Amino acid sequence: MPTYRIFGREPAAVLAFVSILVKLASAYVFHATETQQATVNTVAACAVAVLIAISAHDSIGAAVFNLAQAVLAAAVGFGLKLDADHQALWLSLVTVVIGLWSRTQVTAPTPPAALTARPTSV
Repeated sequence: MPTYRIFGREPAAVLAFVSILVKLASAYVFHATETQQATVNTVAACAVAVLIAISAHDSIGAAVFNLAQAVLAAAVGFGLKLDADHQALWLSLVTVVIGLWSRTQVTAPTPPAALTARPTSV
């Protein structure tokens, strides 16, 4: 199994670095709550998942949706006034956009030409 790297480091090391930066910034700059720190770390983890999915040439739809969900949770956690109904609408929009994009990327397999030819009658 290949190892994917970000800035020459393993994703876990990058996430640990981000986590430490968030804690330091919270201690000295913006004094975030534990919930806000966890939310920022979750967004970072989802962003790394998207990068890994892209570099692995894997389906990125689920990773992008999880990133959108984490960003929305972070926005609400930092004070955005958005009720559950409106959150669901925004995530529905993300789902539709991912579906529309995926539709252009996926091609149905076609049978070989020899199997599609009609038999001739004798």
